[in-house]
Amino acid sequence: MVSATEECIGPMRLTQEPIQVLLVFAKEDGQSDAFWWACDRAGFRCNIARTPESAIECFLDKSHEIVVIDGRHSRYFEPEAVCRLIRATKPSEHTVIMAVVPETPSDQEEQSVLPLLCAGFSRRYTENSSVSACYNELLQVEHGEVRCQFKLRACNSVFTALDHCQEAVEITSEDHVIQYVNPAFERMMGYHKGELIGKELTELPKSDKNRADLLDTINTCIKKGKEWQGIYYARKKSGDSIQQHVKITPVIGQGGKIRHFVSIKRPHSDNNKQVHKINRDGEHSLSESHSLRHRDRRKESVDARSVSSRGSDAPTLQNRRYSSVARIHSMTIEAPITKVINIINAAQESSPVSVAEALDRVLEILRTTELYSPQLASKEDDPHTNDLVGGLMSDGLRRLSGNEYVFSKSTFPNMSQSQLAIPVTLNDIPPAIAELLDDEDQWEFNILELEAATCKRPLTYLGLKIFAGFGVCEFLSCSEVTLRSWLQVIEANYHASNSYHNSTHAADVLHATAYFLRKERVKGSLDQLDEVAALIAATVHDVDHPGRTNSFLCNAGSELAILYNDTAVLESHHAALAFQLTVRDSKSNIFKNMDRPQFRTLRQAIIDMVLATEMTRHFEHVNKFANSINKPMAASEESSSNSEGSDNEGPAGIRNSPENRLLIKRMMIKCADVANPCRPLELCIEWAGRISEEYFAQTDEEKRQGLPVVMPVFDRNTCSIPKSQISFIDYFITDMFDAWDAFASLPGLMEHLSENYKYWKGLDDMKCKSLRPPPPP
Repeated sequence: MVSATEECIGPMRLTQEPIQVLLVFAKEDGQSDAFWWACDRAGFRCNIARTPESAIECFLDKSHEIVVIDGRHSRYFEPEAVCRLIRATKPSEHTVIMAVVPETPSDQEEQSVLPLLCAGFSRRYTENSSVSACYNELLQVEHGEVRCQFKLRACNSVFTALDHCQEAVEITSEDHVIQYVNPAFERMMGYHKGELIGKELTELPKSDKNRADLLDTINTCIKKGKEWQGIYYARKKSGDSIQQHVKITPVIGQGGKIRHFVSIKRPHSDNNKQVHKINRDGEHSLSESHSLRHRDRRKESVDARSVSSRGSDAPTLQNRRYSSVARIHSMTIEAPITKVINIINAAQESSPVSVAEALDRVLEILRTTELYSPQLASKEDDPHTNDLVGGLMSDGLRRLSGNEYVFSKSTFPNMSQSQLAIPVTLNDIPPAIAELLDDEDQWEFNILELEAATCKRPLTYLGLKIFAGFGVCEFLSCSEVTLRSWLQVIEANYHASNSYHNSTHAADVLHATAYFLRKERVKGSLDQLDEVAALIAATVHDVDHPGRTNSFLCNAGSELAILYNDTAVLESHHAALAFQLTVRDSKSNIFKNMDRPQFRTLRQAIIDMVLATEMTRHFEHVNKFANSINKPMAASEESSSNSEGSDNEGPAGIRNSPENRLLIKRMMIKCADVANPCRPLELCIEWAGRISEEYFAQTDEEKRQGLPVVMPVFDRNTCSIPKSQISFIDYFITDMFDAWDAFASLPGLMEHLSENYKYWKGLDDMKCKSLRPPPPP
C-alpha cells in the first residue's frame, strides 16, 4: 500500500496516509521554515534532516513521497551527492526530489537544469521564502508528479490482478489496436499475446455467425462513450467460433476523450440466456426494459372525465337566502372549492338556524385565500413565532410608513455566482473522508465532521457516495466523470461564507433525503425517476443562496426579487440556476444523454421539489399530505385489518397514484430541509447557532441599510435562541414530522425531536438565551 493522500483508479484505493515530506537543510532559515509551514497548511507530514546521513536514515524509515534538498550552500553538503544517495535506495523509485537553488542575478544567464536532472532531481525550486509560494509548489508537485507516481505504483498490482482474473480481458487503444490481453484471454482464444499485441482488431479473423450489422451497432454505441453488453461470436485461432458474453467499456482519458476500450469476455452458457436477453439490435435488454418500465409508469394519467364539471348535480337554489354566492352557480367549470361552497349552501336550505349560522362561519373561512395557514395570535403573545412567520412566509414588502414600500439596491456580497478557490480533486479521497462516508446511511451521520475533513466541500464527496448507491449515473446514462464535474460545479456555487446556507447544509439535506428514500414505505411509493429527482433536488435546492431571506431580497429591491416578481424568489433562482449551470458545459451536463420526454418529466419533478421548500405554502403541503395520504391510508389499513383475506392493496394504491407521489416527494424534501431539530443534540445545537448567526447578520444589515427589520427578535444583543427554537419546533416542525413519521416510520427522529425540545425548554426555563447552559459557578 502506498503511503500518501488517496489516489483512485476506478474504485481502487491505493493510499492511506498523508503525504510525507523530507526537508534536507543543513541550517534552519526562512526557506526551511516556509516549507515547514507550507507542509502544515497542506496537511502533509514533515521531517527535517540536517546531514546527508540523517537524511538517508530518515528516508529509509519513512519512504517520503517528496524530498526537498537545499542546494544553495554547497559548503555544508553537495546536494547532487545527497540526491544520488537517496536515489540509490529502493524506496526512491517513485519519490519526487526537489532542489532549492539560489535566485539567478538579473545580469547572469540562468543555469541549465541538466546537471540536476542527471543527479536524480525531479524539479528545481528557485529560492523564495514565501509560505504561499512553497505551498503552491508542493500542491503542484502533489497534483502532478506525486499522483502520477501513485498510479505507476498501482500498475503492478492492477496487472497482477488481471493476470489472475478468470474472465478474459482485452484492452485496445481508441483506434482499436490491441494493447494488452490477459492469460485467460490467451487460453480462451488460443492465441499467444505476442501474436495479438500491436495488431488492429480488423486484422483478426471474424466469425460469420454474427449479424451483419452487429459490429456497426457496437461501434456506434462505444464511440459515444456508452458501455455495450451483449452476445458476440468470436473466432478462435483454431478456426472454431465461440459464443461469448461481452462487455465493452470506453475509458475516458485526458481531455475527456476516449483513450482505451476494455473488453471483458466469458463463454456464454444457456443459464446466461435467462439473465442476459438480447434484443434485435444486439443490446442488453435488461437495461432497456428497466427504463421502459419507468416510461410506462409515467404514461399513467387521470381520466379527464373523473374531474370534469358536474355543476348540473348541484341542487337548484331558486329561493336562496344567501344571494352573495349566486354567481358561483353560473360557472361552467367549477373549481373544487366552488363545489364545496355549493354543497354547503345547499345544506343550509334545510338546516336549523344554529347549523345554518355555523355553516355561514365555515363559508367565511373557505372564502379566504389562506386556507392552509394558521391564524396567529397577536405579536405580543409570541414575538418569536410572529417574526419567523413574517420572515419566512411573507413576500417581505413591509411598509415603513404610510403606503410606501422601500426598494433599494441590495449590496450584500456574493449575490452573483461564487468563485471556487481550489477545485476539489475527486481522484483524491483521503482515508479519513472515506472512513466518515462509511456511516452515511445512518441518521446519526455527522455531516459537520465531513465538512471539516473536506475543508468545507462535503457535498461533492457525499454526493458521489449517495448517487452511486442509488444508481443515478446508470439512470441518467452519464459517466461518473460527468457526475463528479457536475457536483463540483454545484458545490462551487454555494457560498462558503454563509454560516448556514452553504454546501454543508445542502449535503445535510441530501443525506436526509437519501435516508428517507431507503425507508420501506417511501421506497415502495416512488420509482427510480422519483428517487433521482429527489436526490438532485436536494443537492441543488439552495444553490447560490445569498444568506438572506426572500423578505430581505424583496425589501431591498434586489435584482432577483425584481426578476421573479417578489414571488418564491430564492427557490425560483435555485431551480433555474441549477439547470443553467448543468447545461452550460457538456463536461458537467448530467442530462445530456437522456431522451427529451424523460428529461422533461425529471426536470419538472426537480423544479417542483425545489419550489416546495419555499415556506409560504408550508401548511398547504403538510395538510394536503395528511388529508390525502395519512388519513386515507390509516382508514384503508384499519379496514384491511378488519377484513379476512385482504391483500392490502388499498394503501399501496393510495401511495402510488401520480398525485400522491408528488405530495410524498414534496413532504420528503421539506422534512429533509428542516430536519435539524430531529438530529442528535450536538448537531441540533450547532445548526441552531448557524441559522441564528445568519439571521443576526441579516438584521445587522437591515439596520445599516435602513431597510425594514423583518425579524426584530433576531437581534444578536437581545435574542433568546432557545425561545426561537421552541417557537420554530412548535409552529413548523412538530405537526409536519408527526405526519411524515406516520407515513415513513421514523421513531429515532421523533425521539431526537422530543429530547431536543426538552433541552431548549430547559434552557428557556433557566432564562438562558444562549446555545448552552452557563458553566457551573
